[in-house]
Parts: sequence; structure tokens; C-alpha cells
Amino acid sequence: MKSSITTIERRYGLSSQKSGLLAAFNEVGNTILIIFVSFFGSRVHRPRCIGGGALLACFASLLMALPHFLSGPYEYTAHMSSASSDNTSDLCQSQSLLTSSSSNQNCSQQKSPAQEGVYPLLLLGQLLLGIGTVPIQPFGISYIDDFASKSNSPLYLGILFAMTSIGPALGFISGAMMLRFYVDFDKFPRDEIQLDPKDLRWVGAWWLGFLVASCLLFLTALPYLFFPRDMYREDDADDPESRPGAQTKSEPLQEVSLLHFLKSFPRIALRTLRSPVYLLVVLAQVNLAAMLAGLSTFMAKFIERQFSQTVSFATMMIGGVGIPLAVLGTVLGGLLMRRLSISVSGASKLCTTVILLCMFTATPLHLIGCSTQTVAEVFPPSPDTLSCSSNCRCPQDAFNPVCGSDRVEFRSPCHAGCITMEMGINGKITNYTECQCIGGLGYASPGTCGSGCAHLLLPFMVLLGITCFIASFSQTPSYMMILRTVSTEDKSFAVGVQYMLFRVLAFMPCPVLYGTVIDTTCLAWGKKCGKQTSCLYFNLDSFRHRFLGLQVVFLCGALLCFLLTVVVLRRRARHQELELNGKGGYELAIEQKTTEEAALKDDGDRKHIKT
Repeated sequence: MKSSITTIERRYGLSSQKSGLLAAFNEVGNTILIIFVSFFGSRVHRPRCIGGGALLACFASLLMALPHFLSGPYEYTAHMSSASSDNTSDLCQSQSLLTSSSSNQNCSQQKSPAQEGVYPLLLLGQLLLGIGTVPIQPFGISYIDDFASKSNSPLYLGILFAMTSIGPALGFISGAMMLRFYVDFDKFPRDEIQLDPKDLRWVGAWWLGFLVASCLLFLTALPYLFFPRDMYREDDADDPESRPGAQTKSEPLQEVSLLHFLKSFPRIALRTLRSPVYLLVVLAQVNLAAMLAGLSTFMAKFIERQFSQTVSFATMMIGGVGIPLAVLGTVLGGLLMRRLSISVSGASKLCTTVILLCMFTATPLHLIGCSTQTVAEVFPPSPDTLSCSSNCRCPQDAFNPVCGSDRVEFRSPCHAGCITMEMGINGKITNYTECQCIGGLGYASPGTCGSGCAHLLLPFMVLLGITCFIASFSQTPSYMMILRTVSTEDKSFAVGVQYMLFRVLAFMPCPVLYGTVIDTTCLAWGKKCGKQTSCLYFNLDSFRHRFLGLQVVFLCGALLCFLLTVVVLRRRARHQELELNGKGGYELAIEQKTTEEAALKDDGDRKHIKT
């Protein structure tokens, strides 16, 4: 979903705020059901719940792909404004007889129930997808830990966590491969597709990844339906519970009713949150999760616009560079904790140092980029409209960017005042000529002029990768701080509350927040049938500063929380040291007094014996 979100935004004319809401909507069902999952535990048939959840996720993936088959072919400017396919409607024309009838026909298609129901259908698919994925990890982890031997359980869980980390990377990479295909490649022959991936109007086959994921989910869900509810534990010589005939005993928690659990949930949650170290560490992780939500949802869009790259290449950068380095940093952070045997206080100092280093690597990212290219009537803003194309009667929703020979970009050949065009051997347009609004040679080439910052992509990705690598070092130490600062009986519950806060405070609101911030940098909105669609041009300086600035804000929040944990732990250690010293001195005085009394008693006994 994250790899296709900007493509879906362009295909169905969504704002960044709406696409952010769509990306965050699968957390809604996940958050609602996490309380019930923490209650049921081993009370249910866990393998069947996992299989049922996977089948529900399979159905949700099909729902996500359904809008492609319900809606008509993707319409862009060259097709919208003319019923013919000769592309002459993009040119400057004083009169156009076909425009009104064709546009009315297309607008009637846009108002059809199938087209208007696309966004609610996508939201429903995301909601069901979040519900379907709820039982997979918690039930899977507990099932493995219950029936695997003590020596093999960490290995199995390590494989599970590794695959969970690799999954998003594979999702981004496979999504990038799907986006190289045209969205309607199943509806048109290849020779009829006029767009190429570098065109700003290009829409990739976003729906194909959901179909592939749905098939894979179906195949992996079926075996879970045939697993037993309980297994014999694996053979382990050091584990008496694994011997044949040993049966797992039911926990006394099964006697607790759901109503009693729901009543006690707020009380236990408040008791857990009353621990200052736990609360500060969770808030720090929430800040880092909020930063991750923005990176995973809109970083591909940022790279596409800032460095004039294709959507598939930008998505590949996230999945092939950012996520693998983050996984590597997480593993190395765990190895560092194990090798150095770092205490809770040491873990807090390590996390603080790591986030401070992230500040130094993330701040220079603001300086890597270019200003917005010159776009006629868009940027730089001017109160006077160009008179050279006023008699061309260009449609308001026309968007077919062309780059003039003077490096000024126009929204369409019509806005550039171009009268004729040159065709290549393959039937594609090579140049627009006799353009009234372009000085010098007076011609324009198809496509955007670009930001001119493609050469800065390499240093940007290097710094971004280093930032992700360093930030992920704090994941394992912060988890260990949580597990070592809560009571034993509250550990699993504390982790559940932690994940719930992640979803409520980070993964649900932050994509919407990022989308809203990105929308404030829009210079020109697209229009279709009188309605506003997705943004056509962004102010790249504002986009860069606000988007990356928000990342720095969350880094500062994490840094502040980790600094406070260092202070709290230091005060706690000082307080315990004072108590121990005070108690030690009292015991020493008692011991000295007892020794003196014993010596006096011995002297008395000796005198009595002499007497």
C-alpha cells in the first residue's frame, strides 16, 4: 500500500491528506481489536484464527484491487479533451467543436456510482486488511513459544521477526516493479499506450501488487486451518515439559471473563503508564514511529518531485536502501547490547547518543535540493496572465506538461501557444512547434523540464540511509528498557499498551498530518469536471523544508524523552545509593554495638570464673 499510495492519489485525483488517511486507515481495525487479542491469548484455536485472519486479508486485498476493474480506463488530458486520438486537441485552437461534447461525456462517467464509490471501497479494504492482520503476529508468537523447545524458540522467533522486517522491503521493491507497467495494460495494446514512466501523468499498475499479494495470502492461509490447537513440545533434553505425554496446563486466566478483563484494562494501563521510565521510553518510540510513518508514506513522492525521478525508481530507493539499512541497524543494536551487557542506565545513554547523531545527519538533508522550476502562470506567481495564449481557449483541466526551448515549463502545448507538432517514426510526438509564448526557437518538447536536481539524489540517499541506520540502533535498547523497568506480570501487557500507543499516536494520525503539511506547499491543483483533484506542482523549497522539518521535530521529541530518562534513572540510582548507604551505616552501628556488648559480657564471664 505504501509503495502505491502516490500512484493511487494521481489515478483517482486525491489530495495528500486523503491519501494519508487511506494509508493510516488499516490501523483503525488493528487498534480496536488489539485489546481483545491480548485477552483471548491461548483461549482460542490460534492456528485457525491466523488462517482466518489471513483469508480476511486476502479478501481485503481483492477489494483494494477492485476499483481498477469497476472504473473506466485512465483518462488524461490528451484523451479527455478530444474524442479522437490524434492529440491535436492539445494544441492552440481558436475553436473546438468536440471539446464540449467529449468533456461532458467524460464528466458523466466521473459521476457514475462506480467512480464515486472508489474511495470508500479503498477505505473498506484498508479497514478489513487491518482486522485480518491482527491475529497473525501475537497468536503466532505465543503458539511458537508454547510448543517449541527452549533452545529452538529464540531461533524461530528470530526468523519470524527477520521476515517481518524484510516484508516491507519486499513490498516496496515488488511495488516498484509493478509500477513500471501502465495502469491499463490489460485494457489497451502496448502500441496504443502513449505515456512513458517519466511523464507526470504516468500511472503504474498499482492494482497488480494487491492481486499478487491476495494469491500469496490465500496459499499461505490454507495450511493454518489444519494445524492442531495444541502440540507436543519439541524434544529437548534440558526441558522436562517437552517429554512425550507432557501436556500443557490451562492457565487460571481462562476463568477471567471478558467483562472483568475490560473493566480491569484501564486500571492496569494506568498502573503501567505511571512508571516514568516506561512512559518516557514509549513516548520517545512514538516520536520515532511518527517519523517512520512519514518516511514510509511520502518519501517516495518527495524523491519523485524533488529529484525528477520516476515513481517506480523512487519507491525502489526506499525499499532497497532505507529499510535494509534500518534492519541492519536493529540487528547490530541488539548485538551491541548483548556483547557489552549494557544496563538500563547505559541503554538510555546509548539511545540519547544515537538520536543526537541522527540530528546531525538529518539536518543537512534540508540543504540538498533545488528550487521549483519556472512554470508559466504557476511559478513564480504573477498577477497578470499571459496574453499570448488567451485566444487559444485552453481547457481549465488541461495538463500535458511541455518544456520550452527557453527552459520555461507550460502546463500544456495549448498554454504555450503551440500550433503544430512533429511526429516520430513510432507515432509519438517529438516536438511542438510554432509556439507563440516561447521565445528564441519557439518550440517545446513533451514532458516536464524537471527540477535539475537529479545529481543530488546520491548524496541525499547516502545521508538518508545513514540516518535510518543510526536511528534503528535505538530500537533494541529501548525495548530492553521497557522490559526491565516494568514488573514481571505486566511485561506482556506493557508491550501491548506500547503497540496500541504506537497506532493511536503515530501510525493513525501522522500520515494525515504529513499529507496536510504537503498539501500546504501545492502551487497548482488539478481540476476535473469542476472538482479539485491531486496537486500538479509543488513549491519544492517549501515541500523540502516542511516535510523534512517535521522529521526533525519528531527527532527532537525523541531526544528530549531519552534525555529525561537519563535524568530519571540517575536520580533513581542516587536515591537508591543514599538508601543503601543509610541502611549500611545503621547496620554497621548495630553490629559495632553488639560486638561491644559481647566483649563486655565476655569480660564479665571471665571475672565471674576467676571469682
